[in-house]
Amino acid sequence: QVQLVESGGGLVQAGGSLRLSCAASGRTLSSHAMGWFRQVPGKEREFVAAISRIGYSTYYAESVKGRFTISRDNAKNQVYLHMNSLKSEDTAVYYCAARPFLSTSSGEYDLWGQGTQVTVSS
Repeated sequence: QVQLVESGGGLVQAGGSLRLSCAASGRTLSSHAMGWFRQVPGKEREFVAAISRIGYSTYYAESVKGRFTISRDNAKNQVYLHMNSLKSEDTAVYYCAARPFLSTSSGEYDLWGQGTQVTVSS
């Protein structure tokens, strides 16, 4: 069983940058496609970015395209979300998730981390 733990969230000013990390334990990460999602209170969990098992394919939500980059280091069993030019509307709890094959749908992911809060002040 893979366990996922996110880190790197925090408070940042608009226009700033953060890097989120997702560490996996229990099984090698290279057997899973990975996704980042975010959620604000009262709203559904929203797709942010996803990366295939080896990293050859990536997908992004339109709202973050050109500002966020998803990457992975399978040797370190980690996935990252590099967030630049942050906006107040990026404020949310960010979750990483794993599944065997690439997907942008939160309902298709069966392994989730506990989330990390990102707050962007304007």
